[in-house]
Amino acid sequence: MAYKRKEFLVDDDVLKLINYVEARTDGQLELILNGDIFDFDSVRQLPTTPFAPIDWLARARGLGSEAWMSEFKIETILKDHQPLFAALTQFLQRGNHIVFIAGNHDLELLWPGVQTRILKALGATAQSENVRFCNWFYISNKDTYVSHGHQYDHFCAAKNAIDPLIEIRGRPQIRLPFGDLCHRYLINGMGYFNPNAAGNYIMGLFDYIKFFFRYMAKTQPLLLITWFWGSMATFFVTLNHHWRPAMRDPLTVDDKVRDIAKHAQATPSMVRQLHALSIPPACSNPYLILRELWLDRGLLLLLLFFAACQIILVLNYAWPISPLNVLIPIGLMLPLFFLYAFQVRPTVFTDPLINEKRASLIHRITGVQNIVCGHTHEAEVRQIREVKYINGGFWSPNFKTPECKERVGAQTFVWIRPSGDSERSAELYEWPDDGVAPLTFDPTSQR
Repeated sequence: MAYKRKEFLVDDDVLKLINYVEARTDGQLELILNGDIFDFDSVRQLPTTPFAPIDWLARARGLGSEAWMSEFKIETILKDHQPLFAALTQFLQRGNHIVFIAGNHDLELLWPGVQTRILKALGATAQSENVRFCNWFYISNKDTYVSHGHQYDHFCAAKNAIDPLIEIRGRPQIRLPFGDLCHRYLINGMGYFNPNAAGNYIMGLFDYIKFFFRYMAKTQPLLLITWFWGSMATFFVTLNHHWRPAMRDPLTVDDKVRDIAKHAQATPSMVRQLHALSIPPACSNPYLILRELWLDRGLLLLLLFFAACQIILVLNYAWPISPLNVLIPIGLMLPLFFLYAFQVRPTVFTDPLINEKRASLIHRITGVQNIVCGHTHEAEVRQIREVKYINGGFWSPNFKTPECKERVGAQTFVWIRPSGDSERSAELYEWPDDGVAPLTFDPTSQR
């Protein structure tokens, strides 16, 4: 996992960008960190004195999403980024604002204890008015709707963004979507696969075979076993989370909606309407999960092998034959397997986060002129009817190969600033590695 090395941290570039923009801004600046800022799913460290017993799966792949576990993980993350948070503390002290919006990889931001630790790292308190934590969206200056975008992705949507807690073995947890459980319980054990680079782990059959022999044949020869048990763990934990009822106190339902609205600068009505706009998670159809994990192909192959063994056993009753003859029915049935395997296509990120209908509804609900998302790692700018849609791209370490020598994509950001007497303009820019000034967004740099 070379992409985790400290030389690939983007902290310095983030600070250069903030300083550049602040130097060219009159008055207060609002920094919106639009989801997946804290990668809770990648934290593998374990506490030396745990608050409660840690099960075997957490020891193998990382802690779950109970409050004390999330608090330990945020402390681990903050320790690796102390200079960044020291600079953000000064940024706040100069009268500026920071908004944290929860994405699918940092849904654990919703724990009050996690927010308290972040506030402490920023030199702020729960009473500070210049730091906000938003459940899944934020409305900036009444003209821009900002959301990470995972609520419009079947594989990463939180089932209930208003009530994210479920109870497992008598203890509350944040309900995590399939995409994050897959990252946690499968990709964390797959060595060279980089979860920040979709093209690195969403591949075809021949691409996986080439990847294995190039990188893993010597270091992870039992990768198929790792994949199988990791996929099975992901599948069953995903369904366990999905089928659990949300923890909901009927006496605080309205208070919770009002609190979300307050932090998002919206109204309770907007919160309910935008929540209804979220799409249902793919877990509603377990076959989709099996297919994305490649378990459908794995189980089909096992079924064909079992059927071949049964054929040979039946024939063996009539006359004794060598067990090696099992290769004959296997060879005859393998074309069926390949016929199925090659017609299956990945469905992750195949649909746009914001289509024409969704953009129109967001505009009607909120009255905004701009919609800003992220999540897909594909920066783009589109005019969709009444609104301008911008995907802010990503800053995470995405490289073409596990050697981390050729970066894929650019560090992009959205800058919203006054363009007239009262209107604001939202534009997409790139920040070069070790740069001193932003560049106009170039779509070819995303390749």
